Amino acid sequence: MSSSTKPYMIRALHQWCGDNGYTPYIVVWVNGRTDVPLEYVKNNEIVLNIADTATKNLRIDNEWISFSARFGGVSRDIWVPIGNVMSIFARETGEGMGFEVEPMSEEAASLKPVGAEEEAPESGGDDPSPNRPSGRPSLRIVK
Repeated sequence: MSSSTKPYMIRALHQWCGDNGYTPYIVVWVNGRTDVPLEYVKNNEIVLNIADTATKNLRIDNEWISFSARFGGVSRDIWVPIGNVMSIFARETGEGMGFEVEPMSEEAASLKPVGAEEEAPESGGDDPSPNRPSGRPSLRIVK
């Protein structure tokens, strides 16, 4: 079985944004597998700036996006499963790509470091299906 193209597309669009002086943002579906500041979540979604200037130790691997960023002046560690990324786009132009929310396999979930698991919020389940958005993914301009 071949691996998903999603992490490769996210890395490519992140690089494209950087090469063109744009600010890459991702829209993330928030559930029990994500570790993000919940006070910034609206309708189970959060928009995150993943520019090199806004993040520290940004890592986009095949299963997770992780980095540290400041929210309200406080540094926070962010962990997002690749499957929860709904889109990546350039803030300045709105150009980007939308994705389907994908459930995470138990094997992939175990790849998250143990220390990060301890800080993750309690979940009502591991499957994004109960609150999963329906329909086609779409991009929208966030101001």
